[in-house]
Amino acid sequence: MTLPTRAPMTSQDFQQLTNVSHETLQRLEAYLDLLAEWNKAVGLVSRSSLQDPWRRHILDCAQLFQHLASDADRPIVDIGSGAGLPGLILSILGCPEIHLIEANGRKAVFLQEAARRLDAKPIIHAVRVEDLAPFPAAVVTARAVASIESLIEMAMPFLTSDSRCLFLKGQDMVSELTEAEKRWRMQSRRITSLSDPEGTLLEIRLPTLAPTLDRIPGP
Repeated sequence: MTLPTRAPMTSQDFQQLTNVSHETLQRLEAYLDLLAEWNKAVGLVSRSSLQDPWRRHILDCAQLFQHLASDADRPIVDIGSGAGLPGLILSILGCPEIHLIEANGRKAVFLQEAARRLDAKPIIHAVRVEDLAPFPAAVVTARAVASIESLIEMAMPFLTSDSRCLFLKGQDMVSELTEAEKRWRMQSRRITSLSDPEGTLLEIRLPTLAPTLDRIPGP
């Protein structure tokens, strides 16, 4: 795939790149309208990022979807969902069971309202990740939340021996990964971001981990 030039990405650019349906594209357009509306009061994302939202937010999150096909029938956990990036976007794209964890009350309200208006079905937990009763997840995702070391610690209660972490990381990824590898034994794979050549989709596995978890909470 070849990305458009660095001019702001349009919805048509995004559709050509990802081949999403017209209905899905309309829901993503509606999401961006809600994001811009709520951002004025809640501060969900930086205002500058809304100058190129299809690239900075939608494509950045949507690139995860192709890496989730093998886990489509198992729970996905999104830590620190914030504006629903990437969790709500993945729900719109078709992930059947995705849990959005967001401790900030106003952001959690946004997620609930956006899910309702967009007819998306994520399970929203308005709590700190540390306070949520753990359950086994196939994949744990996160974007712009914390360092890799901290994210692994937060993800750990949800991981089993065949789980994965998929973290969207920026320029500090290499130094963060170096620090995390001092503490955790892991296998990692770096995938260049589709939305930003300086960004990375980082896949992490912790193969020696095998906790016994058997309960999945509802909404």
